[in-house]
Amino acid sequence: MTLLILGVLLWSLAHLFKRLAPARRAAMGDKARGAVALALLVSLVLMVLGYRAADPGMIFWGRTPMMTGINNLLMLVSVYLFAAAGMKTRVTRTIRHPQLTAVKAWALAHLLVNGDLPSFILFGGILAWAVVEVILINRQTTWQKPDPAPMGKEIGALIGTVVVFGVIALIHSWLGYYPFG
Repeated sequence: MTLLILGVLLWSLAHLFKRLAPARRAAMGDKARGAVALALLVSLVLMVLGYRAADPGMIFWGRTPMMTGINNLLMLVSVYLFAAAGMKTRVTRTIRHPQLTAVKAWALAHLLVNGDLPSFILFGGILAWAVVEVILINRQTTWQKPDPAPMGKEIGALIGTVVVFGVIALIHSWLGYYPFG
C-alpha cells in the first residue's frame, strides 16, 4: 500500500509543482519539463506496482450490472472530453478544464465499480488531485473561451472516442478486468 500512496502523492506533487511553486518552476526553465516527466513516469510505475500488490483489505462494495453500465458511460464521457481538449471541440467553450474533467469522470467511474481500499487510495487520490488542480488554476488564471471548432473536429473526436474506448476495453479484458459486466 505504501508504493501506491507514494505514487499518488508523487503524481499530485509533480502536477501541482507549477501551481504551488510558480517562481521555482519558472526559474528551472525547460529543465523542469524533464524532471516533471521523470517524476510522472516514476509515479505511474509506483501506482501500478502498488495497486497490483495491495491487499484489498476492506471491501465496501463490488461491481453490479448497474454500476458497470454507469462506469462505461462515464468512461465514454471521459475519453470524449480528453479528445475534445486536444482537438478544441465545441465542448471546450463550455467546460473550462476538459482534461481535468475527464480525469474526474474516469476516477469516479472506477470508484463506482471498485469499492476496496486500494481503489479509494488510487482513484480517490487522483480525483482529489484533479479537484485541487482545477481550484488552483481557477484562482491563478482567467479563462478566455476558445473559438468554435469546425464540425469536422467534432466528428473526429466522436470517432476517436469510440476507437479509444474500444482499445481501453480490449486492454482491460486482456488484463482480466472485463469491462462489460
